Amino acid sequence: MSRRGWVLFVAMSVIWGVPYLLIKVAVDEVSPVVVVFVRCVVGAALLLPWVLARGQVRPALRHWRALLVFTALEMTAPWLLLSYAEVTLSSSLTGLLVASVPFVAALAARLLGDEERLTPVRLAGMGLGVLGIAALLGFDVEGIALLPVLAVVLVVLGYGTAPLVASRALGDVPGVAVSAIALVLTAVVYAPFAVPRWEQVTTASTQALGSLAALGVVCTGVALVLFFALIREVGPQRALVITFVNPAVAVLAGVLLLDEPFTLGLAVGLPLVLLGCVLATRRNAPAPAPVESPVP
Repeated sequence: MSRRGWVLFVAMSVIWGVPYLLIKVAVDEVSPVVVVFVRCVVGAALLLPWVLARGQVRPALRHWRALLVFTALEMTAPWLLLSYAEVTLSSSLTGLLVASVPFVAALAARLLGDEERLTPVRLAGMGLGVLGIAALLGFDVEGIALLPVLAVVLVVLGYGTAPLVASRALGDVPGVAVSAIALVLTAVVYAPFAVPRWEQVTTASTQALGSLAALGVVCTGVALVLFFALIREVGPQRALVITFVNPAVAVLAGVLLLDEPFTLGLAVGLPLVLLGCVLATRRNAPAPAPVESPVP
């Protein structure tokens, strides 16, 4: 990987590891629906002018059905569910639960006819991931409410299937255009619920406002641009390796900045989930080329 590739990789590993921390801070003062609305408005304000200037909106809207499905699975439902879950769950636990996305993605791809088979190594990775999540919930189950955990499960399902929609139905649409339109659509959906609660933003503390701003500017607008730059630099397979590092960043940020406890469940579950992700999403070795018989 080039130096530019490493810089982008490290940046994305950190940037998409801290949203859990920022959401946790924001929802202490602002309702989840307002958090999602502000994040989308800020992100769209950064990306939409760029997309409009390049004339990418109209071609993208030709795929409006796939755009709606992608938006619902990737942003509209997951971001609200994440914000709701973090009212109760720690940012560390939320980040680690979301680390199970690669398992869902691998299984969904297989069910939809992905040519890449589930090898014993990938199956073992999924098994380790399940054990890691069981350790998280088993050791730290005290005080954990069921509904927030189920909300994160739905987030994982959305995050795991949305890329399949993008790759199969939106492959010829620039990624930044897809992201900008999805942000606008999600903001429109939540506007009727967020605008009447806007007083929460005007009366929020500097810390909460800073978290909202960072969530919209850095973790949404800037992050989406950097992510597509990373894909161009190193390819989609290597770019997705950031999903192995994001949970570790989320755990460290929660423990160091929010004084969240580093529990036995985190100590056991973290390495299992990360190792499981690496193995479960490992690329299969190419099949050996058939040897032609020298006999005609």
